[in-house]
Amino acid sequence: MNWNKIPARKGKPNFENLLSVLRREVPSRPTLFEFYFNERIYSRVVPGYTPTDPEAWFKRFIQTFYQLGYDFATILLPGFQFSDPDLRETKETFSMNEGAVIRNRQEFDAFDWPDPEDANYDLLNRLSADLPKGMKLIPYTPDGVLENVIRLMGFDTLCFNLHDNLQLVEDVFAQVGSRLVRYYEKAVPYDCVGACLANDDWGFISSTFISTDALRRFVFPWYKKIVDISHAAGKPVILHSCGYFENIIEDIIEGMHFDGRHSYEDNIMPVEQAYEKYHQRLAIIGGIDINFICESPPGEVYKRSKAMLERAAERGAYALGTGNSVPEYVPDENFFALIRAALDLR
Repeated sequence: MNWNKIPARKGKPNFENLLSVLRREVPSRPTLFEFYFNERIYSRVVPGYTPTDPEAWFKRFIQTFYQLGYDFATILLPGFQFSDPDLRETKETFSMNEGAVIRNRQEFDAFDWPDPEDANYDLLNRLSADLPKGMKLIPYTPDGVLENVIRLMGFDTLCFNLHDNLQLVEDVFAQVGSRLVRYYEKAVPYDCVGACLANDDWGFISSTFISTDALRRFVFPWYKKIVDISHAAGKPVILHSCGYFENIIEDIIEGMHFDGRHSYEDNIMPVEQAYEKYHQRLAIIGGIDINFICESPPGEVYKRSKAMLERAAERGAYALGTGNSVPEYVPDENFFALIRAALDLR
């Protein structure tokens, strides 16, 4: 088997398959899900990128999802973001305190808050013309409520102020949360949008970043609004969140009413265990651990991926994908092995 060969999609895209998964039903065929790939994958699958075309990157993004067998493409609309990437050094890892710009009331008052109205929503209309029949777009935001607050305040400053200055904390969360809500309000109604992805990391390996009480006070109410907005339009919402989640799983399912959860790690809870425990109440999305994919031979990735699909074959509520995303350190042949597990069962 030439694992490094780019897999060719089988069959036409049909977003109804992912909707079936999110309704906790059995899709008509094995269904793939991924948050994003990496530049090497995009270049290999869709060569000939023309950077002079301002929309070419998005078209290539859609075509990559299409060629690899997905029924959708995720999309981050340009023109709206909270933090300046130039404030951080360009490196693979960085401190959760790096680039902080709001450490006190004076800096809060001076901060130039971005306007979600500036996001390029009309891009959704223009890209819909290039969207293969049967596919939909799934918008996400430039980081989530908690991630953006941590980036703006710095993790240490946030923690100190959760003790010393709750009003400042509440005000920062309100500024961030209300703007992300507005972003989804604007994006959800487009016909080409089939679902929403709420992307926000909430935890370390063994605990959440901040207390569950703080999450319930400052973070979760904004996601309840986002889910309600999308559900009112008849569109499901997938939570992408890394880290420990068992002490907030009831909030995810019963409090905020997410349709599916994405991002699983073997050292927190293997996706097989998460599926058996929660699939009757929440669609389980992705979950083939990134470390496992990187460190295992392609054949083992294929075997585990196929076994996960077979586990869910009669019960549904599962879409195959990595535990998080496909960063550049994931070997292409190992990621392609995961995709082939789904395509070979179609």
